[in-house]
Amino acid sequence: MERRLLLVFALTFLVILLFQPLLKKYLPQPPPPQKQAETQPQPAQPSNAPPMVQAQVPAPPAGVTRQASAEAETVIENDLYRITFTNRGGQVKSWVLKKFDDDAGKPLELVNQTAAARYGNPLSLWTYDETQRNKLNSALFVASIQGTQSAPAELTFEYADADVSVHKTFRFDHTYVVQVEVSVASKGSQVTALPMWPAGFGDETSPASYAATLVEYQNGSNVERVSVKKVSGGATVPGPFNWAGVADQYFAAVFLPDDPQAAAMVTLHNHIDVPKDPRKPQETITVDVLGAAVGNLHGPTLGRLFVGPKVLSTLESVHVAGMPPNVEPDLRQLVDFGWLGVIARPLFAWLRWTKEKITGNWGWAIVVQTLIINLALMPLRISSMKSALKMQKIQPQMNSIKEKYKKYSLRDPRRQEMNTEIGALMKQEGVSPVGGCLPLLLQMPFLFAYYRMLGVAIDLRHAHWLWIRDLSSPDPLYILPIAIIVTMLLTQRMTPQAGMDPAQQKMMNLLMPLMLGVISWNLASGLCLYWSEGNLIAIVQQSIMNKTKLGREMREMMLKRAAKKKDK
Repeated sequence: MERRLLLVFALTFLVILLFQPLLKKYLPQPPPPQKQAETQPQPAQPSNAPPMVQAQVPAPPAGVTRQASAEAETVIENDLYRITFTNRGGQVKSWVLKKFDDDAGKPLELVNQTAAARYGNPLSLWTYDETQRNKLNSALFVASIQGTQSAPAELTFEYADADVSVHKTFRFDHTYVVQVEVSVASKGSQVTALPMWPAGFGDETSPASYAATLVEYQNGSNVERVSVKKVSGGATVPGPFNWAGVADQYFAAVFLPDDPQAAAMVTLHNHIDVPKDPRKPQETITVDVLGAAVGNLHGPTLGRLFVGPKVLSTLESVHVAGMPPNVEPDLRQLVDFGWLGVIARPLFAWLRWTKEKITGNWGWAIVVQTLIINLALMPLRISSMKSALKMQKIQPQMNSIKEKYKKYSLRDPRRQEMNTEIGALMKQEGVSPVGGCLPLLLQMPFLFAYYRMLGVAIDLRHAHWLWIRDLSSPDPLYILPIAIIVTMLLTQRMTPQAGMDPAQQKMMNLLMPLMLGVISWNLASGLCLYWSEGNLIAIVQQSIMNKTKLGREMREMMLKRAAKKKDK
């Protein structure tokens, strides 16, 4: 029974691994506004917009021309980032995170330069009129400062001609959050112009990393995560939003409107060609690139922009306005621990504590945590063996009862008497029909939660352990997946299974390890470390248990059954 349950467990794990995106809910994307709304002035909505919104964003007087004569750059930096602005469009050319490295070991460039060259840079403006959009994002703005400036700082870009006036202000402090103010007017009327993060992230270097990008937003307790295939380019998603933007596996760019009730989002979906394998740049594949523009459709946009890592402690430090009392007012929901978050989140907190207080290394923290977890689960393993032994002891009596009722068809009411007799026998002997399965079933959510936790923990990104350079990526030498196969083979051979046919057991002893090895081949090294160490501990536990009275009884029963099969 346990062997069949292990097969079900492995298949369930494979299904969750391959089809996990189908477990999520997606909000259908509403159609973009009517074309008339693109060219006509947008009326203000006093009930949604906060008072004095327009007064907070000054605009150049009508008829005054403000344009720069040449392109220039402004750099804003603090201990966390270095942002390079250009006055052409008043947008970002480079957004480097100082505390995170790329695959080459250099500070991480979060702007996807390939995609940005085609679809726009961060903090460029989205308008429904493409001609106007191109004009705003290519105009030479007058910058309030040039050169390099350390935070705290304020940077303003202004542009005006006979038709349009634009005002963009950005304020910087010592966090990952930037305050954003945008106002665009045409002939005295407000124009819908939303600041955007238009084209993915710079850490996306493989087709799989592009596929992991999501459009995400939160309204109160409701969090929506929209996958690539569900995102429509140019679609308008009406608010309210407490925050909205794009995120990949480890980084996010989300806007936090000052007035969530007046906020809306335009989703952006484009394509670029990237190498299938960085070692073979000539072989390319088309991937999806997601972006989002967020702001007020009926007036100036006021809000904040978080651009940075999905580190829980960092996200929890960002205050989000307008949250209901039962929801934490921060960005912690950007880290998706999945449907077993109630287990995965405490697991990660424990893992982080182990790394910071005991080991100083994420790999060794996984080793310590895995050891403690398996020792804690050892009583379940013993309970499972005891239940299996009791079941096998009454197996001959159960077979006799089944033989007695074999002559009756499945629809015959007397077959119910067979079930009654078997139930009475099991009750008399103190055997539970799920006694052997339940301990293993209790462990399944735990393993799934650990898999999810290691998949979203940015702390494991580029974390070293022995020969492994990145615990969030597959083992480059495939030592851990091979270890999983070998330890599974040993575990299968060492575990007594008195109720299984010897030929069937021999097949399962080979099939199960190979199948699990295939599953683990491209999993994150951190998860493979947890898995392979768990198998090693199970081998030690099983070798000890096989020497106990219970283990000897199980093995003797298995040998007797095998001998009877041979005699037949």
